[in-house]
Amino acid sequence: MDTKFIEGEPEFSPDGHWIAYSSNMSGREEVWVRAFPGPGENKQISSSGGFAPLWSRDGKQLFYRQGSQVWVVDVMAATDFRAGKPRMLFDQPGFLATNPIRGYDISLEGDRFLMVKVWEEAPTPVTQMILVQNWFEELKRLCPTGK
Repeated sequence: MDTKFIEGEPEFSPDGHWIAYSSNMSGREEVWVRAFPGPGENKQISSSGGFAPLWSRDGKQLFYRQGSQVWVVDVMAATDFRAGKPRMLFDQPGFLATNPIRGYDISLEGDRFLMVKVWEEAPTPVTQMILVQNWFEELKRLCPTGK
């Protein structure tokens, strides 16, 4: 959809019928949802700023970032989309919370988050790279299965 607003960070719902994204159409960056491929109205999810939307694996919750905080909204995404009230899950300073990189994901089980930690000081510069080809064969050689 071509608009005059800054829109980004699109995330498809697990069923592929909805798309969550960030946009400044309200005057500040917020998280929105709309039907995919449309038609339908834009539904605002966050209420006091938000970015980096992420669907739960079952599509029943939508997570987003607000600074160092991770927020969650319960959603019902059947033929019509309904969202509950946003609530903060946790505040985790020191983890990447900038666009355009989401910087976090949820585990397959849906019970943990993986977050990218920000370096407090510059790490040692990379001066060498190791490339392992045929790594699966190397793994089988190093860790043989018992027969």
